[in-house]
Amino acid sequence: MALARLRLLDRYGLLSPALSATALRSLGDLRALCTLSTTLRSGAGEDEIERIRREFDDAKRNYLSIPAAIKDMPKMNPQGIYVNKNVKLDDLQVYGFDYDYTLSHYSEHLQCLIYDLAKRHLVNELKYPESCLQYEYDRTFPIRGLYYDRLKGCLLKLDFFGSIEPDGCFFGRQRLSLSEIKELYGTRHIGRDQARHLVGLMDVFCFSEACLIADIVQHFIDAKLEFDPSYIYEDVNQSIQHVHRSGLIHRQILSEPEKFLIKKSQVFRFLKMLKEKGKKLFLLTNSPFYFVDGGMRYLLEDQHFDGNSWRELFDVVIAQANKPTFYNSDHPFRVYDTQKDTLTFTAVDKFLPDQVYYHGCLKSFLQITKWKGSEVIYFGDHLLSDLRGPSKAGWRTAAVIRELEDEIEIQNGDSYRFQQAKLSIIHDLLGKVHAAVVSTEKGQVYKALLNELNAERRQCRSGMRDLFNTSFGATFLTDTGRESSFSYHIHQYADIYTSKLENFLSYAPESWLHPPHDIKIMPHNAKVPASLFSTS
Repeated sequence: MALARLRLLDRYGLLSPALSATALRSLGDLRALCTLSTTLRSGAGEDEIERIRREFDDAKRNYLSIPAAIKDMPKMNPQGIYVNKNVKLDDLQVYGFDYDYTLSHYSEHLQCLIYDLAKRHLVNELKYPESCLQYEYDRTFPIRGLYYDRLKGCLLKLDFFGSIEPDGCFFGRQRLSLSEIKELYGTRHIGRDQARHLVGLMDVFCFSEACLIADIVQHFIDAKLEFDPSYIYEDVNQSIQHVHRSGLIHRQILSEPEKFLIKKSQVFRFLKMLKEKGKKLFLLTNSPFYFVDGGMRYLLEDQHFDGNSWRELFDVVIAQANKPTFYNSDHPFRVYDTQKDTLTFTAVDKFLPDQVYYHGCLKSFLQITKWKGSEVIYFGDHLLSDLRGPSKAGWRTAAVIRELEDEIEIQNGDSYRFQQAKLSIIHDLLGKVHAAVVSTEKGQVYKALLNELNAERRQCRSGMRDLFNTSFGATFLTDTGRESSFSYHIHQYADIYTSKLENFLSYAPESWLHPPHDIKIMPHNAKVPASLFSTS
């Protein structure tokens, strides 16, 4: 009956054209749901079972109507600015920027390069087996915001409350089952003592690090060699740091900027607009000046820039700032001589626009500039290194998260919303079944129902996860629909967040950015409304 109804709806054009194919492809899922209904009817001897059967039939009818209802749901803006705390742009007088993945953006070639250089360092300098060279970077494997357990050697995806995602625990490249997770950890929730062993992989550069860690762990597993997971992390992290600190990665990027750097003309339009509005701009980056200078020159060469140097955009330029220690240290500023590539010995008691500064600390920065925290906003991509310090210091903070745009596009899509709606129905049914009073005679009927509903739930979660990343799913959400631990850090340390700087060009400089009136943890996450499933 349910299948015939769906075909009739499609025949007479009552299904959205974009969704009819999606709905018809889900006939197999509907057959499974109909089988569940038949199972319930076989045990209709008790009032409780009959009540659940009727509710299940109602749920099926609502399930068939979901495609049309989804069509009218509002969609989130992939290029929007999302707000955790009120920000009046007109009150902001000072704009600060990180460089990597904030002012500059890189192609996927960069992750492959970092991975390969770090892998060679492991083999050539740290004497790892030469067989490790066979591995290659897998861009489909990692996401941002994972954790590595130095005690147990697992890569973990955690939810907002610190629990392990049921399908988000990998030992090497092998996904652990829920029973294996519980055997290893005792529970899915990570307690405070266990959390001490976790290392967060929070920025885009960590993609290559997470993949290399998993591959090296897998190598030891396959070779049946004993290893200490903490040593794996230390060695891989040391190799990744060597790639950056040695300048290997910087020289390679500057030698082929067209391969690694992505030009974003609107970024510099945004910076020029701020200058024209009389705002102060500063650059605060951990990268060396020659790398930033080479990258900015390349990014600006086609922009018909009015001026002799990109540095004229900024009132203060600080390189090799050593974030996050910049925010809590007493390290003095040093003037960097761009011609001699040396640091001068004169004390810094003021900032000059034609000079470049190295190192320093937040305390000295505020003393020299006299800028008040509430009038300063800082943009960065790393929630901990870039934004945690400024947030605690009273600056306004803005996270630039490039994955946001792609993930919103997926969440706006028909396939995701259809699966999300179906999952909501299954959760509703599971709640009612668990709340029902079950007699001993009908226990097996309920057990069979629970098994089938849980199987349907796993299928929905898997389908939603694979739309984002087949290994770990979405960056901001878990497969259960909860916000991820990465979302927690955004919620904690970013007043506002967006996918790229140029999105601000769509907002008036006098805009007042405020959170949505309906309270949600992450403003960009649109939930399927419960009204879709209400029964008469």
